[in-house]
Formats: sequence, structure tokens, C-alpha cells
Amino acid sequence: MDIIKDRPIGVFDSGIGGLTVLEKLYEACPHEHYIYYADTKNLPYGEKTKDELIDIVRKIFDFYQQQDVKAVVMACNTSSALVYEELMDDYDFLIYPIIQITAECVAEMNLKRIGVLATNATVESHAYLKSLVEHDRMLLVKESACPLWVSMVEHKKEDYEDEDEDAIMLEYLEPILDFRPDKIILGCTHYPHLMNKIKRFARKSLFINPADCFSEYIKKDLENSGLRKTYGVLRTDFYVSSNPQAFKKNASVFIKMKDLPQLLEL
Repeated sequence: MDIIKDRPIGVFDSGIGGLTVLEKLYEACPHEHYIYYADTKNLPYGEKTKDELIDIVRKIFDFYQQQDVKAVVMACNTSSALVYEELMDDYDFLIYPIIQITAECVAEMNLKRIGVLATNATVESHAYLKSLVEHDRMLLVKESACPLWVSMVEHKKEDYEDEDEDAIMLEYLEPILDFRPDKIILGCTHYPHLMNKIKRFARKSLFINPADCFSEYIKKDLENSGLRKTYGVLRTDFYVSSNPQAFKKNASVFIKMKDLPQLLEL
């Protein structure tokens, strides 16, 4: 068991969005060895078909299997929505899908009305709706897609200098706010990076960052499985599928990286 406990944990997303989860994992499990893979070549996942995503994520899982990981964290709502159930029985490491686990946690909050902001693919799959109602059939859920928000995070504000940024935010926020939800789930790991903009239109406490409950769930599950490390120095190996320089620059707001991430096209 100690040998397995010492194995790394894989964390992946299509870009820097998953760093919101990685940051929380650092707090919850500060002695682990993480392998973060940012599939920047295929960004954004929200515009991919289900078959395309299955092929993409299978290659990432195969990579993690070669790295002999003890667990893989799907820090990507879109892949959790479309791929998790297709691949969950094909590998012998633990797999943590962000949507299914977040829905379980949110259902315990005794809420009546929940809004979900997510990518096109996640909304079209109704993964949050299905998962939330599975735990509480009385919940009223409204999902809304925010297709421009990922690129706003990944490519920064300069790409939107000719756009009315407030209009972009309100276009997606207004339908959800009109629903009068008790809470709104930020159903893409990129979206918490936009909170400074979002909170101009609604109070911050209205929004749920899934990374909070997700990281705590993983911590408890690793403990219950006897796989959580309680010793050793935190370590993270970063890999990207394209443009390591851009990833390091964009990630620097959240995580300071000494070296460039390794380039790895799967």
C-alpha cells in the first residue's frame, strides 16, 4: 500500500482552467506528486464532438497509465460530461470526474433552484442536470452555455478589445440570474478565473467554485482508500500539448512555474 501511496496523481484540462482545481488540491493534499497535463492543442474541449473527446481523453489516460499514477483528476467539466462513463472501467487507477462529484456535494446543500454556467458541450449533454436530479429529484436546474468565456481566460483581454466585455458577461449571466437561483455552479474550471468580472453583476457568494468541494472529496476518498500521502514535499510536473511559453505566461497569475512545461503531444 505504501508503494501505491507514493505514486503520482494526474490532473488534466484543456488549458489553465484546471489550475483552479490544482490550487485547491495543493491545500487539501500538500504532500502529493502531481502530473498536470494541459491539452492546449485541442483547446477548447467545449467545441469538440463526443467521439473526438473520447479519443483525446483515452490518449491522456494512456499517458497517465504509463506514468503509473494512483489516480486521475478530471479537472475538466466537458470531459467529465462526455467521456467519464465511457472510460471509467477501462483503467485500474482511481478516476475523479468533476461534474459527478460536484453534483453529489451540491445536492447535500438542500437548495431548491440551481443555475449552471458551462461550455456548449457540457450544457448540451445535460450532465449537471442529470447528476443533480439523480441525487435530489425536487431540484430545479437551469443550464446556460458561455462559449466565449474560455477564450477570454486563455487569451486574455487583448483579444476582446473591440468587444463590449460587459455585454459578453451579461449575455450569459442574465438568463441565469432571471431564473433566481439559490446558487450558480461555475461548470467550467476556466470560469472562476473570471470572478472579478462576474462579481460586478452578482454577489460572489451566489457562485459555487466546484474546485472547493471537489478537492475535499478527493482528499477524503484518498484517505479512506489509504492512498493519501501525509509526508514528503509537494511536487508538480507540467506538460502541455502546444506552446509551453504561452501556458507558463498565462498560468503565472495563479501558479508560479520555475521552468517551462514539457511539450508532449499525445
